[in-house]
Amino acid sequence: MATGQDASTLDRRAFLKVSALVGGGMALSLTMPGMARGADSDEVVELTDFVTIDHAGLITIAAKNPEIGQGVKTSLPMLIAEELDCAWDQVNVVQADFDPSRYERQRAGGSLAIRFEWLPMRQAGAAARQMLVAAAAETSGLPASELSTASGFVRHSASGRKWSYGELASAAARQPAPDLAKVELKDPKDFGIVGKPTVGVDSARVLRGEALFGIDTRMPGMLHAVLETAPAHGGKLKSADTSAAKAARGVVAVLKLDGIGGPDAMTDCVAVIATNHWYAEQARKLLTLEWDLGAAKGHSLDAYAKEAARLHDADKGAELRRDGDAPARLAEAAKVVRARYSYPFIAHATLEPQNCTALYKDGALEMWAPTQTPDRGVGMIEKLLGIPADRQTVHITRIGGGFGRRLFADFMVQAAALAKAMPGKPVQLLWNRAEDIKRDFYRPGGWHSFAAGLDDDGKLIAFTDHFSTFGSEGKPHHSASMQPIHFPAGLVEDLLYTMDVIDTVIPMGPLRAPGSNALAHAFQGFLDEVAEAAGKDLPTLMLELCAEDRVIGEDTNAWGTGWAFKTARARGVIEKVLKDSGWAKRGSGDGRGMGFGFYFSHQGYFAEVADVSVEGEDVKVHKLWVAADVGSHIVNPMGAEAQVTGAIVDGLAQAMGQRISFTDGVIEQENFDTFPLGRISATPEISVSWVKTDNPPSGLGEPALPPVVPALTNAIYAAGGKRIRDLPIQSWT
Repeated sequence: MATGQDASTLDRRAFLKVSALVGGGMALSLTMPGMARGADSDEVVELTDFVTIDHAGLITIAAKNPEIGQGVKTSLPMLIAEELDCAWDQVNVVQADFDPSRYERQRAGGSLAIRFEWLPMRQAGAAARQMLVAAAAETSGLPASELSTASGFVRHSASGRKWSYGELASAAARQPAPDLAKVELKDPKDFGIVGKPTVGVDSARVLRGEALFGIDTRMPGMLHAVLETAPAHGGKLKSADTSAAKAARGVVAVLKLDGIGGPDAMTDCVAVIATNHWYAEQARKLLTLEWDLGAAKGHSLDAYAKEAARLHDADKGAELRRDGDAPARLAEAAKVVRARYSYPFIAHATLEPQNCTALYKDGALEMWAPTQTPDRGVGMIEKLLGIPADRQTVHITRIGGGFGRRLFADFMVQAAALAKAMPGKPVQLLWNRAEDIKRDFYRPGGWHSFAAGLDDDGKLIAFTDHFSTFGSEGKPHHSASMQPIHFPAGLVEDLLYTMDVIDTVIPMGPLRAPGSNALAHAFQGFLDEVAEAAGKDLPTLMLELCAEDRVIGEDTNAWGTGWAFKTARARGVIEKVLKDSGWAKRGSGDGRGMGFGFYFSHQGYFAEVADVSVEGEDVKVHKLWVAADVGSHIVNPMGAEAQVTGAIVDGLAQAMGQRISFTDGVIEQENFDTFPLGRISATPEISVSWVKTDNPPSGLGEPALPPVVPALTNAIYAAGGKRIRDLPIQSWT
């Protein structure tokens, strides 16, 4: 076990289990009749796969999903504890290992945890509570209907008797598994934990610098590995002289590894394995390698931009959506607004570089991995390295930033391959910062050519967008696509979306609020121009478009790209942020201005207003107002506000100065001097308001980010600055 990691990672099988299926396909496994392991206060009873109780009454709740800073290690156990009816200070939370026999959806991504787990986690807690009540009834001979629970006790109010959960744990474990679809859930008005600001369960340990993250993993005899990969994406290893590296101090092995499974698994590389990380890094510098970089020839950002311009001039993209006859309506419009917008490739730049520690012994693989998708890593390792899934154990560590980068499992496959080559020895693979930025799966760039037609009354009557994006063989990469229902589709009678695809060798992937983080800039920026041409402001135009109660699209895709858009919810957050920010009394054009942005993504409706000053080329963001509708409940307001704040800081940094450029497939940025992150000194005051509606709760890891970008750029324009159509702004104060 790694020093400093959670020691109790749910290696606890005291009882046989049966499964009771619940809605949505989740299985809560409950224990069959049996005896607890002991009666001493330090002995524990596994009541369910989520709940363990010791005889002193300490309740341990398993957090099944990876924790990447989005707060699920706190919020999901809060749901269980709420329905278990215990006090939060009676709870200890541990990170569960990856175990598909116990848990479903052990992933982090898409802001889906609260959306998917709101009901199952509550049912898990309610089931455990029902078992404890049944145990008290059996022990006391009292009817269960006369018993109630509160603060970790089962109570009989008529007699004043009470039993602690610790006293009842062993008897509760012998109770039959409840039907989870029928367990009684609390009325939300009775919530005592959900809705209360709660400090993250790991916060104190993070502040103390305790070992929690994958990079912190330490084991006796652990070896350290680094990889040397091609300087250009798509490169192949031609020859390697490793003699000097092998002779270097501390080096244990130098291995040439052939690429397997593509860039999301392992490309051609040379691994240096040493007794510590410094020795491995120094020996890597002694490698003499020759690469075939032909596949990347011509794949340069400048070449892509020229190709996009050619495609937009030709204006013959494939149809993505056609409503009515937008070109004809443009021809007869009283006023036509045209503009081109673009945004760059962006890296994830997670604070914790990619890493994984692996031990291969006796045909079994054990990993300590900061991964958003342990299931993906296990599946790829089984397919590419031949290690059966049931012979793999993944300890999910806390993750120092994911943002979609750790949805990929390349670092797990690489670590597993190295461990398999060094059986019996734990091997920690750690990328350096340059490698982390240069070997990413980037947020794709893109170009948009817009046109909008207005009638004599300033009404938007026609809208077109020609979108150039990236993919292969004429098909856009999933993170570079645009949905046909993208706003304002369905709200403008005559609308045309077209798209063409530029082939690229540059690896691409989802970045926090994928797609939305780029499209918001283009669409909301252009709509601000349209509103100005119509003699109004952007929120007024948005409210006009959303004036009627409409539902655009339908909920068809569980992973977040098929959510229905509801105009009433959009109006709610727009009106709220206008009120909070004092929008009606704003000034502009004197070096200070306010800008508005709205976006709907990951089931969240967010409207944001930025207050900005501009002096020459310097931009300062003074304050951000946010109005958000993420459904009926905020599980942990403290964590929720932190997510909004973090998303805004990310969005401002992206807009201000983040850009990945490349020539012949070689990435030109390699550290934070050329790929800047947001600074504390540049972080504005942020005011967050919640607009609660009668809709299922949804996640908060992503939807606050997209609207801050147009809010910023529109504010710069309102302050008397230039119209920002191409990102990044390249200014940060």
